[in-house]
Amino acid sequence: MATAPQKNALISVSDKSGLVELVRGLVDAGYTVYSTGGTRRHLEEHEIAVVDVAAYTGFPEMMDGRLKTLHPKVFGGILCRHDRDDDLEALAAHDIRRFDLVVVNLYPFEATVASKGITLAEAVEQIDIGGPSLVRAAAKNHAFITIATHPEQYPAILVEISQHGAVTPELRRQMAIEAFGRTAQYDRAITAYFSEKQATDPFPPDLQLGFRHQTNLRYGENPHQRAALYEDPQSRGATVVSARKLHGKELSYNNLLDLDSALAMVRAFADPAVVVIKHNNPCGAACASTLAEATQKAMAGDPLSAFGSILGMNRIVDAATAEILAEPGLFVESIVAPKFEPSAVEILTTRPKWKNNVRLLQAGPLDGESTGVDHRRIDGGLLVQDADRGSDPEGEWKTVTRIKPTAEQLNDLRFAWTMVRHVKSNAIVLAKKQAVVGVGAGQMSRVDAVENAIRKAGERSAGSVLASDAFFPFPDSIHQAADAGIAAIIQPGGSRGDDQVMAACDQRGIPMIFSGRRHFKH
Repeated sequence: MATAPQKNALISVSDKSGLVELVRGLVDAGYTVYSTGGTRRHLEEHEIAVVDVAAYTGFPEMMDGRLKTLHPKVFGGILCRHDRDDDLEALAAHDIRRFDLVVVNLYPFEATVASKGITLAEAVEQIDIGGPSLVRAAAKNHAFITIATHPEQYPAILVEISQHGAVTPELRRQMAIEAFGRTAQYDRAITAYFSEKQATDPFPPDLQLGFRHQTNLRYGENPHQRAALYEDPQSRGATVVSARKLHGKELSYNNLLDLDSALAMVRAFADPAVVVIKHNNPCGAACASTLAEATQKAMAGDPLSAFGSILGMNRIVDAATAEILAEPGLFVESIVAPKFEPSAVEILTTRPKWKNNVRLLQAGPLDGESTGVDHRRIDGGLLVQDADRGSDPEGEWKTVTRIKPTAEQLNDLRFAWTMVRHVKSNAIVLAKKQAVVGVGAGQMSRVDAVENAIRKAGERSAGSVLASDAFFPFPDSIHQAADAGIAAIIQPGGSRGDDQVMAACDQRGIPMIFSGRRHFKH
């Protein structure tokens, strides 16, 4: 009876997570492990015997490790087809070992270039050459070879070897797909980095996007739509995708959209801020000296719409804030914040009727504004634009009426202007004492948007300020606002009817600012 061939694994990784456990399992299963450089030293430090690739090939590492695995005795053992006699004869003729498993993760190029102060030379040294070659070779030959590119894959490999004596064809195929995806993603990151360094045009001729599957969702916007969440490996800082869920049910597609909007809104404020989101629009928002006070003011913005809402907060959620949310009659679906005090988690998960279901997402510090570009899929293509983030330069604002806003009105105008850019167009926001009191969102007519905001605010319209995401083409909305007692207005300006609009404000005694910038959100 023929002796079963020796099982061999080639391992060369930059990320050592889970490596010791994997290799010990392989050795216990009878594998001989071949390794290079830092990986070999790491395993030997854990008293695991491995074969040095340089000793096997008879060719030393050189050029500071740039040349290690690029050798026929390595690639021949990976590319050999185990069902071809001529391939097996070639191995025997040249004393080449046959590899059954290749474990490679690549130099951390993405993490390196995301760090501040990285030079071009430092970035270049993090471009892996041998790693992608090994990955592609093993993935190409996945009919016979297993290729692992992520530590998360290691447990499944060990389970299958334990149960079946080898990795099954189904898992080999899946890992090959993931391997090709990883090298494609890696090349996209390198292309994007050099394109950004080289190009004067921010929009390259060939747009390369790479996202990593994080999880499947129960469904999309509606139950008949399939959905999944993908992570941007280039993203840094606090996001809904990277946030840690402390409690609650699985997040839905719509939850994620609303939480993302909530986080974008609250990170725009320096003072403690809370926003209340419903169907991707704010129905309440406020700033105050404490988070608890901001929460109370925000929830009062539109109590009816706030039922079953999503909350965003830019400070640590404390017990005082949690006590307000635990009051009878409220129902909150999800909360995203930088952090939750243990006492707040205890209150929110034990006191309200919705305690078992509320999702608590801890996003981490909201340092600075999120930047970058926005991508939106349309049928047949992709729209790309600069993200509409960052505060508008107040030096460009102009008071265009005889009456100037008071200091208190100016503070409220700043608040309302910060909020209106996050409301679906046509958008109107009414605010008073650093709190939203009325919103008109997604209307085909600006007149309707003003009417809806005033209706939502009711008596609170009196003394409030109004922000409009785009200009008023006619003075009709000005008179509508004045009749409701609105005290000041901010809008971009730029309409052919500006003179009529300014005259109407002067006639009704309402100060108005032109910001000079429009903030449509479609």
